[in-house]
Amino acid sequence: MIARIWKGWTRSEDADAYERLLQEVVYPGLHRLPGYLGGYILRSDKSGETEFVTMNLFESLDAVKAFAGPDYEVPVFEPDARRLLSRGESIARHYEVRKDPGLVRTT
Repeated sequence: MIARIWKGWTRSEDADAYERLLQEVVYPGLHRLPGYLGGYILRSDKSGETEFVTMNLFESLDAVKAFAGPDYEVPVFEPDARRLLSRGESIARHYEVRKDPGLVRTT
């Protein structure tokens, strides 16, 4: 399994709109891709800006390439995302998942 991780930032006033875009457009689209296993949206609100970390899980590097293309480290954006993001990392990082949390239990 491959984890694709990318960080981007929005102005505070754009954070909710960007998160909505991820939740309502980006992630539902990803779920339709062969080899996509799910993902996380992480958010950290700071003074004046909000940091987002996206981590998406794929069955293999070939599945990542089918999504992102042969230059798979280049981030892939919805057109509206570019308008909402104030900055972002220039590459998406990829890691082989060596352990996953399995079933999460709460007490």
